[in-house]
Amino acid sequence: MSRMDWPALMRAGLIGLRLPPAIFWSLSPAELHMMLGLDAGDTPMGRAALDALQQAYPDAEPGDKE
Repeated sequence: MSRMDWPALMRAGLIGLRLPPAIFWSLSPAELHMMLGLDAGDTPMGRAALDALQQAYPDAEPGDKE
């Protein structure tokens, strides 16, 4: 990530989102950006990526043991 504007992020997190300081400081920058909607320009997952995830992590069938 590029240089962070911490005063603006603190205002957004502590005032805008009303996060308690302990919660604010426990977030990663990526989590804070997501909560603020700053990742909205990301490309959605395509069908190929979804198929790969479904193959790697198939749903359990009834009766399967975990």
